[in-house]
Amino acid sequence: MKLLFIGDIVGKAGRNAVKSRLERVKNEHKIDFCVANGENIAHGFGVTAKTAEELFNAGVDLITGGNHTWDKREIIALLDEKPIIRPLNFPIGAPGKGVWIAQTDQTRFAIVNLIGFHNMGIVDNPFHAIIKAIDDLTSDGVKTIAIDFHSETTAEKNALLKLLEGKVSAIAGTHTHIGTDDLLIANGVGYVSDIGLSGIRNEVIGMDSAEPIRRYMTGMKRGFETIDSGRTIFQAIVFEINDDGRCIDCYKIKAYDDDETFISQRHGGGW
Repeated sequence: MKLLFIGDIVGKAGRNAVKSRLERVKNEHKIDFCVANGENIAHGFGVTAKTAEELFNAGVDLITGGNHTWDKREIIALLDEKPIIRPLNFPIGAPGKGVWIAQTDQTRFAIVNLIGFHNMGIVDNPFHAIIKAIDDLTSDGVKTIAIDFHSETTAEKNALLKLLEGKVSAIAGTHTHIGTDDLLIANGVGYVSDIGLSGIRNEVIGMDSAEPIRRYMTGMKRGFETIDSGRTIFQAIVFEINDDGRCIDCYKIKAYDDDETFISQRHGGGW
């Protein structure tokens, strides 16, 4: 089967980039299931019913979250009503769930949303949480397990890969909005530290650059603002996974607003 993971979708521009590209990507690459990190879809912060529905109508099958999951209160009801999950290792008592089990014509599989330690607020240990989840899933007969790991540091993501070699099918890093050049397959696990954002590409992590510059120049903080239109990028990762739950191929897709050509970058080896 082929799983498509779309990186952090930022604001209206990001939603439009997905809407204009996703159908073509799914058709050309024969995608079976599409996961999108949506914690920034509502003007950069959180998820609303309207913005989530835009993604579902565009062809997204599941929305994952991160540290901005709770920024819009209506997300709480949506977690029970829509295919939206939040990080598995949020503390006990948090609404929603962190694992989504689905079925294609041939494969039963699981998508897990996980969040890292650093600068993410109060969360449980992601390493312990994922080991328990994998034990539960494999006991239930699930062989294909793919993870959206929403984490601040590449070291933490690398450590998770080493911990889970041979135990899951794919790990797609999100959160930093900057795509990394370390796509690989390690003992059957497709991996990238960060997919990169979908949204405005010539500002700062998809946001209006004025506030980040002011913040770094003065140390004074105000809220970031998105830009609704401009030069955009669509970034995603395709993981091809066999019947044994092992990744056999993975590659990155980039699409720029001024170039209809999709650029595919194959994994750079592995071990």
